[in-house]
Amino acid sequence: MFFKRGAGLTVGEIAGITGAKPRRGTRLDLRITDLAPLDRAGPADLVFLEKQKFAGGAATTAAGACLTTERLESHVPPHVAVLYAREPYRAFVAVARSLFPDSVRPSSLFEGNGQIAAGAFVHDTARVESGVTIDPGVVIGPRAEIGAGTVIAAGAAIGAEVRIGRDCSIGASSTIMHALIGDRVTIHAGVRIGQDGYGYIPGARHERVPQLGRVIIQDDVEVGSNSTIDRGGLRDTVIGEGTKIDNLVQIGHNVMIGRHCLLVAQVGVSGSVSIGDYAVLAGQVGVADHAEIGEGAQIAAQSGVVGQLAAGREFGGSPAIPRKEWLRMTLMLRQMARRNGRSTSGTSGKKDGDGE
Repeated sequence: MFFKRGAGLTVGEIAGITGAKPRRGTRLDLRITDLAPLDRAGPADLVFLEKQKFAGGAATTAAGACLTTERLESHVPPHVAVLYAREPYRAFVAVARSLFPDSVRPSSLFEGNGQIAAGAFVHDTARVESGVTIDPGVVIGPRAEIGAGTVIAAGAAIGAEVRIGRDCSIGASSTIMHALIGDRVTIHAGVRIGQDGYGYIPGARHERVPQLGRVIIQDDVEVGSNSTIDRGGLRDTVIGEGTKIDNLVQIGHNVMIGRHCLLVAQVGVSGSVSIGDYAVLAGQVGVADHAEIGEGAQIAAQSGVVGQLAAGREFGGSPAIPRKEWLRMTLMLRQMARRNGRSTSGTSGKKDGDGE
């Protein structure tokens, strides 16, 4: 009920969008207006089946249409319109984006449409292109520049000199300072960009180190709610194009993140870290300062990264080591613990450390 629902798509139109092939006899004029999981679908809903373990749910679904593979289509009831897709979930997402485009990025909370709402505070020297939507409570500072098609939701604060490109979405109550942001960037609610990096000279009274750099966010980046990206110290903090950052991620000063990386929730990246293109950091990965992560590296959840990790490999553990080695060590420790448990359980009641 929170997203606008249009006239929907016919099965034939879905096939055109996804490249899926209809099962013989499938009604191409059947109209689909919504999406649903297998067990909750109705006659106007689209579902998908990509894995064998969900075949039981498919057998009893009441959906109107199903995206699946030829290998799994036998599990779908005859009354359901079947579309064969090589990657059913990817095809399902393509349909979801077409049916509900407003769900893909934050929108105006005030349902503004290319206008500056009453109650917004835009400095006289700010440059706002035509077609920018600015909600009530937004503050835009001196000499800031905002590109056409960008939406700035209620309560956001844009600092002096900040530049935001075209067709961006800036979520409610976010703050952006000392930053240059490209086109089609999505910043979700509560994000903090460009605040001081964590730099001190320790002593009896810790002295703050001035943070003089910027944050540069390239095109098509997405930053999840309540994530923080510190500005650089003497160099810039840079987020490469197409990188997707989840909620509650901390990125320190001087960090260089490559293109199309994935950083999952609660990742923490210390200062002056370098991360190569297409790297993946799973949930709660911690990265020590000055570490280097190679292109395409994948880091398992809750790992700790120190030093250099090679490109194109999988790592896990703390400190992170090659994944297979980490799994072998984990298995060995478990086996040792079990052997130790068996050996002590058969004693004559003496506790560990008891003498004869």
